[in-house]
Amino acid sequence: MATIVPLTDAVADLVRDGDVVAVEGTPALIPYAAAHEVIRLRRKDLTLVRMSVDVLGDQLVGAGCARRLVFSWAGGPGEGALHRIQDALGHGWPAPLEIEEHSHAGMAARYVAGASGLPFGVLRGYAGTDLPQYTASVRTVRCPFTGEELAAVSALNPDVAIVHARRADRSGNVLLDGPGGVCKEAVLAAHRSLVTVEEIVDDLGPATGATVLPSFAITAVAHAPGGAAPSGAAGPHDREDDSHRAWDEVSRDRARFGRWLEGIRTP
Repeated sequence: MATIVPLTDAVADLVRDGDVVAVEGTPALIPYAAAHEVIRLRRKDLTLVRMSVDVLGDQLVGAGCARRLVFSWAGGPGEGALHRIQDALGHGWPAPLEIEEHSHAGMAARYVAGASGLPFGVLRGYAGTDLPQYTASVRTVRCPFTGEELAAVSALNPDVAIVHARRADRSGNVLLDGPGGVCKEAVLAAHRSLVTVEEIVDDLGPATGATVLPSFAITAVAHAPGGAAPSGAAGPHDREDDSHRAWDEVSRDRARFGRWLEGIRTP
């Protein structure tokens, strides 16, 4: 059953050096507040799993938290070239970075397999690409019914998944409305999970089909108003486009990024 705890305590308890950490949510409800707490705690040697790697991924890599990146897209509207990731890949700064690239469908299938307790997911994909040559988690299988050759991807079971949502009730049931992406699947696939929320309420109200993360499937819930900023929260606050556009200049220079990082580490 989920416990409701302060954000600082939740991240300190759930995210450990060397973990496989899934951080999902896009283009809104991105758990920036929780990720910045990971940076403040100076967690290291993480495998960062995020379907759409954007500013948040650039920040975690630049802070030296991640040694490996598992993703299916890098970039986004206004984010620029993600210079901290490029610096890590090209120059090993602040630490060398390994990457594992998938398609969106492949990543989603991996989460679904993990959430379903299956060893792998199956999809029609990757044909005609060279990703299987470089990605050990992609193989091919032959359908026992039709003989069709299909792509198989190994199940993804992160040590911990972190997502952001609009609200939870006091028992820890989470209302996952808005653009949920693979947040539900990531939480259900993970061994531990943290959901940060805009508000905690007595009653979630009539939310047919949206309360897909019940308390018994979550490790911890943390109250974090504005915890998705500068991404949007589908209601409480809008996406801060200026902040995203400014990131290109901040991340382009190591010294300027270092000043930003010190500001995060000393709130």
